[in-house]
Amino acid sequence: MARVCMVTGKGTARGNNVSHSNRKVKRTFKVNVHWKKIWLESEQRFVRLLISSHGLRIIDKKGIETVLAELRHRKTAV
Repeated sequence: MARVCMVTGKGTARGNNVSHSNRKVKRTFKVNVHWKKIWLESEQRFVRLLISSHGLRIIDKKGIETVLAELRHRKTAV
């Protein structure tokens, strides 16, 4: 399964390791995502999300209800 945040859409980025001699070697930057169970009061159930640390901050700011409404509008599986 791809490491993509369900809230922000952040995924694995690609770039270069650059040495002191300026040699470049391809590498990947993996996203800090974790599975989180968040209680949804309106539905009396837990929602399980693969979410990044930035996505958690968005949920703290907007609220889980608003974020889930946006996800359902975008047709993301929740």
